[in-house]
Amino acid sequence: MTASIHPVRDLPTQYVLRLADTCLILSQRLGEWCGHAPIIEEDIAITNMALDLIGQARGLLTLAGQMNQRAGGECFDEDQLAFLRDERDYLNPTLVELPRGDFAFTVLRNAMVTTFLTLMWERLADSSEPELAAIAGKAVKESRYHQQHAADWVLRLGDGTEESARRLRDALSGLWRYSTELFSSDAVDEAAAATGIGPKTADLREAWEAEMGSLLGDVGLGVPAPSPFLSTGKQGVHTEAMGTLLTQMQYLQRAYPGGVW
Repeated sequence: MTASIHPVRDLPTQYVLRLADTCLILSQRLGEWCGHAPIIEEDIAITNMALDLIGQARGLLTLAGQMNQRAGGECFDEDQLAFLRDERDYLNPTLVELPRGDFAFTVLRNAMVTTFLTLMWERLADSSEPELAAIAGKAVKESRYHQQHAADWVLRLGDGTEESARRLRDALSGLWRYSTELFSSDAVDEAAAATGIGPKTADLREAWEAEMGSLLGDVGLGVPAPSPFLSTGKQGVHTEAMGTLLTQMQYLQRAYPGGVW
């Protein structure tokens, strides 16, 4: 088995890795719908969105590897960072690693995460890190499509049958408490904002809540009350589901180091 790599704990690098891992891990969850979506058209759509997210993650991981070198570490490539880190070195919010769930769970999570990502990409277009600004310029177009696609399905399910509406309510009940972590700012965010790399995630919260509140209101759902619960994926402390996901995701690279097709 290939040994793990360990990026340095450089604040700007962690900022980029958090975003990269959000895209990477959500893409893995969406990829699990390949061959399982309710209709063929949706099977293709979800898979294409997963590919978009992988493309975004590739650019971000390449940048993170370069930033890691600037901070005194090695210059890791995208594959090393994607497949050879230990679980504690992945910095995605817990929301994206939660098990796939049913279709209502997936589309509501997509709506929540892609709304967040769209707001983030819009702000990152002015990043002081030129490569990050370039990635954001392309990613925001994809993210807006993902956001609209998810919102359309939320509306269809919420205004559909009694069963589809119930599943959407259940998804909201299970997912909403994890949204707090998306906007929990810390030293990583403070350093990014101070250097112009990107915004503090807390600064996106008001706009995100307004957009999600409007979407949920359109299907007669209120925004759940705030919860004191705070998940810790951005700090590298994950749920049991993350370990299972990484076991599947990393197996080939670990078993056949540097393998190519």
